[in-house]
Amino acid sequence: MIPTNRPAVRAALILFAAAAPALAQFRDDYARAPGVRPDVTIFSPLDLPTPNRVRSASGAPGPDYWQQQVDYRIDVALEPVTRTVRGKEHVTYHNRSPEALDFLWVHLEQNVLRSDSIGAEIGGGDAVGGPSDHNDGVVVARVAQGATELEHHVYDTLMRVDLPAPIAPGASYEFEVDWSFQVPERVFRRYGTLQVEKGTIWEIAQWFPAVAVFDDVHGWNTLPYIGTGEFYNNYGDYDLAITVPRDHLVVASGVLQNPEEVYTATQRERLAQAKSSRETVMIRSAEEVGDPATRPAGDGPLTWRFRAENVRTVAFASSEAFILDACAAGDTLVQSAYSEDSLPIWGESTQMLRTAIEGYGRRWHQYPYPVATNVGGVEGGMEYPMIIFCSGRNRRSASGLYGVTTHEIGHNWFPMLVNTDERRHAWMDEGFNTFINKYSTADWFEGAKLPKTATFAAMMRMPGVPIVTNADRLNGLQLGVLEYEKTGMGLLILREYVLGHERFDRAFRAYIERWAFKSPQPADFFRTMENVAGMDLAWFWRGWFLEDAMIDQAVDRVRQGNEDRAAKITFLNKERQVMPLEFEVTFDDGATEHRRLPVELWFRSDRATVALHRAGRVKEVRIDPEQMVPDIDRGNNVWTADE
Repeated sequence: MIPTNRPAVRAALILFAAAAPALAQFRDDYARAPGVRPDVTIFSPLDLPTPNRVRSASGAPGPDYWQQQVDYRIDVALEPVTRTVRGKEHVTYHNRSPEALDFLWVHLEQNVLRSDSIGAEIGGGDAVGGPSDHNDGVVVARVAQGATELEHHVYDTLMRVDLPAPIAPGASYEFEVDWSFQVPERVFRRYGTLQVEKGTIWEIAQWFPAVAVFDDVHGWNTLPYIGTGEFYNNYGDYDLAITVPRDHLVVASGVLQNPEEVYTATQRERLAQAKSSRETVMIRSAEEVGDPATRPAGDGPLTWRFRAENVRTVAFASSEAFILDACAAGDTLVQSAYSEDSLPIWGESTQMLRTAIEGYGRRWHQYPYPVATNVGGVEGGMEYPMIIFCSGRNRRSASGLYGVTTHEIGHNWFPMLVNTDERRHAWMDEGFNTFINKYSTADWFEGAKLPKTATFAAMMRMPGVPIVTNADRLNGLQLGVLEYEKTGMGLLILREYVLGHERFDRAFRAYIERWAFKSPQPADFFRTMENVAGMDLAWFWRGWFLEDAMIDQAVDRVRQGNEDRAAKITFLNKERQVMPLEFEVTFDDGATEHRRLPVELWFRSDRATVALHRAGRVKEVRIDPEQMVPDIDRGNNVWTADE
């Protein structure tokens, strides 16, 4: 409350009232534009969750950080004639939370194919191929603990399993599920079949009942599988027994445990050679496909056994038509499985995969697994731990195959290594991956350069919603622009323009190392980058990620200089997003002055007047001469003196 009975204060108020029109004009010309709320500017501190002993203020996992672990032993049979996948799994659930759990939620993702699924009803199922005629989804035959049947209820793509007694903190619980589903006949997304000249390529994913995540942020994560939003899974160890026709060759997440049972002696020798060779070694050639001598002797189906440790899910592929080749990237076996129909370009796949893996390891973090497999099948591009599915229809485009290969294997860093919630925060895997892909692409294609971020300006106007929007709430255009490209471009700008390589790389590597095999939230990323890089980036996170802000820097006017006086230039920040101001001045005598001013220039106002360091008459002023900023109106970035 202002004490208006004092004469001096009363006089000041009278003066203020008299000057109000001028002050209002000053505010309109110079004051910072308000935000979504009038009390929040682009520079205001972010409203992040309160730090605690689970997630610290520095962005690192706290001393009480916890996460659940779920281990699986799965026996599965692929029955090509009936297109059935039939499995039995033994699940061991380790409750590392501080709470007792009296029920479990389990994902049944194949149920998205049912005509009455949420995905089918709203059209979102199109992202995974849409509903399939007469598809029953997952048929659950049994849920039990030993001889005791467990009560369970299915709701869309989720199943609740009620437990006879709560699982205490620190305790484990074991149960079994018997199930089956049919693979749709038509082309599908994320998994399905591709008919080729010498057989059928089966890609199987999202294929087993998987316990949902229970975490410190949401409790049970029960968002349905609609289609666009991908996964958020627990880490665990998997033992797989995959039974297929004897003439099939199988690749999967994990390390093959019984090569002597499924490969011939010649194939085992070739594999041993590949594990110590940077050059590609042919394990089964095109000429050997279909030759009975290149498969184990005997009759009836064959079981392939794999073990995958500390992974968030598993997938596999199987075909009688597979060519298989391999090489080594350090201690990692790099291999490709594809058909003769995919030649000639798929003959380069293994070297493409090796190049991408080594590049990511050199820049950011070593590849975390002992195997990396690329499969040429029906899926255009999809990722799982240690195995990726890329289009087998691509026979000739090196840029196309390398682009999808480096993107999908890049997902083994985000979100396989850094386990993000893709249904809520798709930008934390798709966008981060898109960012690292830009450097990987420059590795493979000689002379390739990083994209100019200014070329993204046209896309800035498209989405209408912020990056942090859930993937299932976006249309296809918004998904591609926001979750992939805008996020990737944002990190590129942060590295190349705002922080610089040394500060960015130290912070980004710290984020990966801190959250390797753990589950970060957006606040953990923001805090890690700020703490390790040593910069308040609230303005960047708010404008680029949390809001749909745009960038428009402009030259407003030039107060000319002469041989004795330096010119003064007034710049405007016409949109909500701010960035450092970089500009170049050319003088009448041909000399130039290049300046870069920090983002703090815009703290108090969207208008800034800058005095040049050099006297002389100005011929031209150009903002962002290197085109590092996606300015939506580059027409006002240049000022030219009248002749």
